[in-house]
Formats: sequence, structure tokens, C-alpha cells
Amino acid sequence: MDTEDRWAITETLSRVGHVFDDGRLDEIDTVFTADLVYDMSAVGMPVINGIEAARELAEQLGAHGPIAHYVSNVVIVSEDGDEVAVDSKGLMLMADRTLNGVVHHDVLRRDPAGWRIARRVIVPQGTAVPA
Repeated sequence: MDTEDRWAITETLSRVGHVFDDGRLDEIDTVFTADLVYDMSAVGMPVINGIEAARELAEQLGAHGPIAHYVSNVVIVSEDGDEVAVDSKGLMLMADRTLNGVVHHDVLRRDPAGWRIARRVIVPQGTAVPA
């Protein structure tokens, strides 16, 4: 994998926070694939299937959801053509001002528009990945 792809993958992961934190849900397709599977069950949230379901949940949560997302420590753990598995660390500042440390286990897919998250599993820091 070349440096340009690595940079684009990291930028996609970073853009997630900007899209959600700024309420730019019309740009959700710049970070997720249409067939997204977003598993937040380990943090007490649902498993979301599809980009529209992700947008709807974000709209429903509104001011009660996370108000700031941060991502760091991005590591590409495997590659298979136009699909990569990526682990990263994250912080979520919640509406009640608590801060939660999480780990993102992502699968990103390259399409003509660039790298997009096709699968995301979020687990609290220090928790095993659900089977």
C-alpha cells in the first residue's frame, strides 16, 4: 500500500468526526459505504445496517449523542486489494461532558470516490472485540 492510500484512509477516519460533530449529515457518504454495518452494541447502542440508518440514528440522537469525536493511533492491520482492516483509538465527548475511550475496528473499501468505511465495530477501551 502506498503513502497516498494510507493518507486517504486516515483522512476518511478523521473526517467522520467532522461530519457528525458539525451536523453535516448530507456528507455521510464521504465516510461510509451505502451498505455500511456499524456495530456499537458494546457501548450500549444498536447495530446499524446501511448509510441511511446511520443518518437517521444521528438525527434521532441529536443533542443527546456524542458532541465530539476524536481519532488517533491509526494502524492498517491487513490489506486485500481494495479492502483494508484498520484499527484506531478514539475519544467521544458525550453531551453530559463525560469522555469515553474506544477502539474502532474498521474495514474500509476503495471505490471510485475514494476510501469509505464499510464496517465499523466500536468497543470500549480495554474490551475484547465481539465475536
